[in-house]
Amino acid sequence: MTLILTKYLITAAVVVAVSELAKRSDRIGAVVAALPLVTVLTLIWLYVEHQPPSKIANHAWYTFWYVLPTLPMFLVFPALLARLGFWPTLLTCVVITGACFGLLAVLLRRYGIELT
Repeated sequence: MTLILTKYLITAAVVVAVSELAKRSDRIGAVVAALPLVTVLTLIWLYVEHQPPSKIANHAWYTFWYVLPTLPMFLVFPALLARLGFWPTLLTCVVITGACFGLLAVLLRRYGIELT
């Protein structure tokens, strides 16, 4: 139980730290947010919990592919925010990301990479 609580506290602290940095500096907040901190923490937690190396490697592999369809969101969000407002822009970006994920999954399936 202590390990789970520690995981929650450290992971939450990372998210809070990024949001606090972003309030002070757009660039620094974005640089820290762009770092794969959650992935690194996840890899550490998997290792500490004695998961097999294949599981840890698979997590890194799939994370790479799952990051790609999120990238268009970071271009669309700033373009739509002033026009639509925050919540509609966020919803639109979620839909775009879902569509990009579906398209990427179909494309990669042709090359033998199964994401779904």
